[in-house]
Amino acid sequence: MTRASLLVASALALGLSACSSVGGGAGGFGSPYALVRAGQPITVGSGAMQVTAPREWNRTERSVFNDVRWVEDWTLNGPYLDTISFIAGLPNDKRLIRQEYKADRQVPKFRSDMTAPEVASLIETLYRVEGGSVDFRTLGLAPRPFLGSNGFQLDYEHLDGDEVWRKGRAVGAVIDGKLYLMMVDAARSHYYAQVLPDFEAMVRSAVRRK
Repeated sequence: MTRASLLVASALALGLSACSSVGGGAGGFGSPYALVRAGQPITVGSGAMQVTAPREWNRTERSVFNDVRWVEDWTLNGPYLDTISFIAGLPNDKRLIRQEYKADRQVPKFRSDMTAPEVASLIETLYRVEGGSVDFRTLGLAPRPFLGSNGFQLDYEHLDGDEVWRKGRAVGAVIDGKLYLMMVDAARSHYYAQVLPDFEAMVRSAVRRK
């Protein structure tokens, strides 16, 4: 597993100690996080999308070796408990996550002609293959405008190997053949309800940068 924080489940490998703060204040020498200031537009992923957080969040420092450059993750209480992932303009024939070449089960590559149900299936596969989800349930898939285009909203929940149910929402659109997506994933008990208003505020603030 090479990208630890795209999936909350994969954050099990990091443990809570990976995040030094609750509700902001991360950063400092040796910290894997940088502070996201509230109310300031921030470019995410490859820089093709900009969002504004309603309060301070923790931005995961990126690795040129392990990270997919179009994808970026933030957390409020630590990746074990909640994560928001930003996918900013993922091109055709690219994956959401870097995998070992010889991995037995591969997450499919994104295709620019994917429909919303196909992107939803891609997300489910991502959780099952890389997140270790033992049960994944789609709660709803409906049209929703995103970044000024016809997009979709996927709601889901999943049970992971640690026997914790987590809940998620993905809002996205395929624009000019590229995938723009925001995903929130958090422990279903308490944390999902806590971070969902922030996620919705960031979705409303999202702007595509050309």
